[in-house]
Amino acid sequence: MYKKIMVPVDLAHLERLRAALTTAADLARHYGAEVCYVGVTATTPGSVARTPEEYAQKLDAFAQEQAKVHGQKATGKCITSPDPVADLDDTLLQAIEDTNSDLVVMATHMPSHVDAVIPAHGGKIAQHTEVSVFLVRPLAGQNLAG
Repeated sequence: MYKKIMVPVDLAHLERLRAALTTAADLARHYGAEVCYVGVTATTPGSVARTPEEYAQKLDAFAQEQAKVHGQKATGKCITSPDPVADLDDTLLQAIEDTNSDLVVMATHMPSHVDAVIPAHGGKIAQHTEVSVFLVRPLAGQNLAG
């Protein structure tokens, strides 16, 4: 049913993505699908890498590690943006097309009053793409705030 699963990742916060990463790996195993981990980075130095090229290398290493752990094909796609926070939704929507993904598995946060000011990315992605979007809440006891 699914051939390519796109999973947006933030290498600086992998611990917060544990449930989504596990879900994507399980779905990929079930359907024999490839997983494409998409990371969006700034053109300026950040906490994970000093350059977009270094970030891309770390993302590729992460994808290969996941491939070994889960025994499935995995790739990394690094996207550079001058303002990843402001551009994230549009960047991820374009990445769905660029990677020919037919399913997106992404972490989400628990709903709160902050959603009125800062909307969740998953909702916008689900509203503006034709592919299926699986939003994964944090595991019990795992807090995504902060």
